[in-house]
Amino acid sequence: MRTLLNVIWLVLCGVWLAIGYAVAGIICCLLIVTIPFGLASFRMADFALWPFGRQLVRRADAGAPSTIGNIIWIVFAGWWLALAHLTTAVALAVTIIGIPLAWANLKLIPVSLVPLGRVIVDSDAPQDARYPAVN
Repeated sequence: MRTLLNVIWLVLCGVWLAIGYAVAGIICCLLIVTIPFGLASFRMADFALWPFGRQLVRRADAGAPSTIGNIIWIVFAGWWLALAHLTTAVALAVTIIGIPLAWANLKLIPVSLVPLGRVIVDSDAPQDARYPAVN
C-alpha cells in the first residue's frame, strides 16, 4: 500500500515539489553563505519524492547552530513553505482520493518549517537507527 501511495504521490505532487526544493537548494549552494540551507533543501526534495513510510526525527547531535539556522529559516522561508503545504493539504482533503496526499503534505510541514538538525529515516527502521547517537 505504501508503494502505491508513493507512486501516486510522485506522479501528482512529488515531482513538482522535489524540483522546486532542488532549485532552491542549487540557488542556496551558489550563494556560498547559505550552503546549509541548500543541503536542507535537497533533504526536503528527497522527502518530497517518497514521503510514505518515512519520518522526520531530530538529530541527537544538533546543537545551537541548527537552532539559530532554523530561526533564520523560519523567518525567511519556513513559514511560507509550511503555509503552502497546509493550504495544499486542505485542498487535497476535499476528495476522498486526495486524503492520503493531504496527509503527505502535512508530513512535509515540520521539515519545511525547521529543516536543520533533522534526519529523514524509514518508519520501519529499528529504534536505535531512528535516533542517531551523538558521535
